[in-house]
Amino acid sequence: MKIALYASLVASAAAFAPSSNGRATSKLFEDAAAAVEAPAEPAAPAAPKYVASQALPFLEYPPNLAGYVGDAGFDPLRFSDFLPMDFLREAELKHSRQAMLAVAGFAAVDCGLRVYPVPEAYDGLTSVTAHDALVQQGAMGQILLWVSLAEVISSIAVVEMLQGSGRAPGYFGFDPVGFLKGASKEKKEEMELKELTNGRLAMLAFSGMVTQAVLTQGPFPYV
Repeated sequence: MKIALYASLVASAAAFAPSSNGRATSKLFEDAAAAVEAPAEPAAPAAPKYVASQALPFLEYPPNLAGYVGDAGFDPLRFSDFLPMDFLREAELKHSRQAMLAVAGFAAVDCGLRVYPVPEAYDGLTSVTAHDALVQQGAMGQILLWVSLAEVISSIAVVEMLQGSGRAPGYFGFDPVGFLKGASKEKKEEMELKELTNGRLAMLAFSGMVTQAVLTQGPFPYV
């Protein structure tokens, strides 16, 4: 009887004693919860990758040129870092087109092309000597007036483009022959690249033609 009573007392005491296995289980759940709730440490930013320019391998590639037709990574003064690329492309196309017309006109005059009847004051002029004579006759003032008017009108389209009108740089809807009518995107980019390539060449060529014409004072090809 005493043994049974003692066993009952021991069993009752054991029922109220904390279980060590329970503490281990609780500790395991606490660690798991802390791991889930703890914010992950942000990953260290990747070091910027240096990309060399295709045109000037000793300089870094200007990233804002990416995606534009004719991109060769040529922007040694990094204008694209602080000026809108659409504005720069507009300026490049405008000067390219002017240079292509200038090369053709400069050479045509020195090859003998004239619009008859030729005023007496213009008789015997070359492309180099024509400037001073036209200034004296007042023709250069008219050219300045009409060119300035064209610049003012075209600047409206440029401003709207920079404000997000969706107009492509250099686009004025001028395609009388219909080269781009119904053309695919690839064909349009090919034609745009041809215009840019010839325009860039013309800008360099015109500078060389004028310099050589002044030095030689001779007719085309100024040798």
